[in-house]
Amino acid sequence: MTFTVWHIVGVSVIVAIVAAVLAALRTRHKDIKKVAYMMDALEDGELNFRFQDKNKFNRTLNRIRTIFEKQRQAHEQDSWTKLIRVLTHEIMNTVSPIASLSDAMAKSVDENGHSELDIKAGLETISDSSKNLIGFVQTYRQLSGVAKPVRKALDLRELMDSVIGLNREFIASCGASCIYRPEEEDLMIYADEGQISQILINLIKNALQAGAKHIDISARMGKDDEVIIDVANDGEPIPPSAQEQIFIPFYTTKKEGSGIGLSISRQIMRNHNGSIELVRSDDRQTVFELRFR
Repeated sequence: MTFTVWHIVGVSVIVAIVAAVLAALRTRHKDIKKVAYMMDALEDGELNFRFQDKNKFNRTLNRIRTIFEKQRQAHEQDSWTKLIRVLTHEIMNTVSPIASLSDAMAKSVDENGHSELDIKAGLETISDSSKNLIGFVQTYRQLSGVAKPVRKALDLRELMDSVIGLNREFIASCGASCIYRPEEEDLMIYADEGQISQILINLIKNALQAGAKHIDISARMGKDDEVIIDVANDGEPIPPSAQEQIFIPFYTTKKEGSGIGLSISRQIMRNHNGSIELVRSDDRQTVFELRFR
């Protein structure tokens, strides 16, 4: 009788332990799924989720989400401030001469309609400045109107051959070379061919304008099965003070250029659920990295 009681007690303890272990495993599995969901959401920039505050783990995840939300808001506010500063600068540079010249012309005209100033030249200057302002607004419309990608399977070798072929004469005229060297063959991406070509062409032209003589494009598979394209060149490095601002609309370090190429490129990559980043720019090399997830 004593043996039977202890036997039952022992079995009950084992069952309780197994049940507790299984419950812990189920909880751990759910927690892992929550973390995976949160990481996917954070990568996509989607922060409109919240876990129920049932336990400490959920509350910790919600705190992490709140921290990311505050950082994003601060970053967006900073980006908008920089954008408004650039827009104000560009518009004032165009409008101020128009206002000043118009005022001077108006004051110079006497009662008989005569003026010491060259009215025709003044009107031509005003016309040119107005056209520049219209061009600036059209450029802004182009930036804000990036079309949704029409995706299809693209062989990277064929895509690179096409992009380099389209720019071969320009590259040669600059005394430079552009070579595609994949780390593994038969790499493919699911993307909009025209939009990705636009990004690559922009990066090549930027490199040539920076005085690059060697442009090396490589591709590889990342740890999470994403395709990574690196566009490297040996041109003049981007100044450290400008490296954090090159993706801001209308910001440019060149005398000529609209300053929207990299901004549009980032929008295109985001529409593809990917990214484009400047990962290096020094005396040896400037490298832009494109990631396709």
